[in-house]
Amino acid sequence: MAGETMGMHPDIMELRAKYELAAEAPTLRAVTGLTFLAGLYLAISPWVVGFNGFTTLAANNLIVGIAVAMLALGLASASERTHGIAWITPLIGVWTIISPWVVSGNVATTGTIWSNVVTGVITLLLGLGAMFGMNRSPVRPVRSANRPR
Repeated sequence: MAGETMGMHPDIMELRAKYELAAEAPTLRAVTGLTFLAGLYLAISPWVVGFNGFTTLAANNLIVGIAVAMLALGLASASERTHGIAWITPLIGVWTIISPWVVSGNVATTGTIWSNVVTGVITLLLGLGAMFGMNRSPVRPVRSANRPR
């Protein structure tokens, strides 16, 4: 019922055009691409850095990394539908920074801390860039069939 009402909203085409235009901006494409790469690195970091023996942190990084990569894919490919969840990326960045001290077990070693803090800061900054990049892009006016000229 609510989906049908929103689909008939006269400004829906303008909103979709706004976020589609924002996704076409080269800087936003770069941000989503780098966010995808940060998510992939986070997912494979236990094996790259060598802390796959810490199963809790390795599982955390794998799951969170896949989530970041999937979120970046959604923002890059369907920004008009996924722009509302871009705020999750900076939160995941903060979680990545604090996770070596929060997850169970003694997993806070030099390698795990450096890997997670650097990747978390990058994810946090890229997430903020994606959030604000979607909202500050120029908008081309789109004429709707229902609106007078």
